[in-house]
Amino acid sequence: MYIYVWLAVFVLSLIVEAATAGLASIWFAGGALVAMVLAIIGVGPVWQVAAFVVISLLLLAFTRPLARKYINKRAEKTNVVDSIIGRTAVVTEEINNILATGKVVVDGMPWTARSAVTEEIIPVGTEVTVVSLTGVKCIVRR
Repeated sequence: MYIYVWLAVFVLSLIVEAATAGLASIWFAGGALVAMVLAIIGVGPVWQVAAFVVISLLLLAFTRPLARKYINKRAEKTNVVDSIIGRTAVVTEEINNILATGKVVVDGMPWTARSAVTEEIIPVGTEVTVVSLTGVKCIVRR
């Protein structure tokens, strides 16, 4: 009887995995497979459930970081915000964190800018590198 329950969980996990773009339920398929094998050899249902939970969590904990590292590795960033980090910008208004002034142009688009170094003043015309974004402000470094 429990064999069919674990078979259903296994198949359902595979269907959900096939329907989603990223690793969502493959870990539970592995746990269900182990629990099904235990059901076939006659281990009690409490041990089957315990094995399902433990194996699923172990697979999730140890293989998910590796899988995420190698799957979608070549995903292209399409968001403008993601694409400007690391780019070169030109200062169009003096950057002065104390006075809260500064503007840069990155790929033809104007952005409010602040220096990554608090006391640094960056004059107009200086080329800078975008190191991060805070809200709608570029954080730049010479």
